[in-house]
Amino acid sequence: MADILAPADDWPVDTAGVGVTDAEATLELRGAVDTVLPFASVTKPLAAYAVLVAVQDGVVHLDEPAGPEGATVRHLLAHAAGLSFDGTGPTGAPGRRRMYSNVGYDLLGDLVAERVGTPFAEHLAHEVLDPLGMHDTVLDGSPAKDGRGTVVDLLAFCRELLAPTLLDSELAREATTVAFPGLDGVLPGHGRQQPNDWGLGFEIKDGKQPHWTGAQLSAASFGHFGQSGSFVIVDPEAGVGLASLADRPFGDWCREAWPTVQDAAVAAYGR
Repeated sequence: MADILAPADDWPVDTAGVGVTDAEATLELRGAVDTVLPFASVTKPLAAYAVLVAVQDGVVHLDEPAGPEGATVRHLLAHAAGLSFDGTGPTGAPGRRRMYSNVGYDLLGDLVAERVGTPFAEHLAHEVLDPLGMHDTVLDGSPAKDGRGTVVDLLAFCRELLAPTLLDSELAREATTVAFPGLDGVLPGHGRQQPNDWGLGFEIKDGKQPHWTGAQLSAASFGHFGQSGSFVIVDPEAGVGLASLADRPFGDWCREAWPTVQDAAVAAYGR
């Protein structure tokens, strides 16, 4: 089954890599999987994981106040704090709508950095990247969008999501199930979704249409995509995860290309 990811060879990009893994080992790689490329918003689930480690350690609490009045750490992680995408002020009451926000993740990074006494990038490296062997991944700026690294590293993160070692099972499950159920909102690049389900740092596929994932991936699948042409997705029912990076921004090519390899990988390697 070594050619399951072969359609990626025809993607309209100069440089791209894609891989699939189960909970134990990489199953297949294709393309520039060791090339360091920008993650864009695929940075967010990594940042969220570092926040959740701080929660597990008791230095931050999910339901403590954070961000605009009435919001909590949980609201910020789940894009439910009422913050605009890149603005500085709230545009709605917390818990009313799913409003995707980079600002919320910058606030989380500042909060965790203050509590642990080190820059957030160092906390992320120490608590998440280094333990998972993600040695080519760095955060150089915003916890919302300024990570970069390799497909190989992101597959290591997929394995962690399939079989958590850094978070206890209850907290990991909470992060990847719907927070604040029933909230509507706009999924970037895909329009209004009713509901627009998210966990704590992870977008949950559920029944969203249109969507950037393949039809074979279960509704329980969770992950993130980025405007740099990047994605990470885990299907806990199939027991597989995929990651991809490219040097072309997200667009129609992604909506056409990504589902093909995702569906093929789940069909071939899923349990």
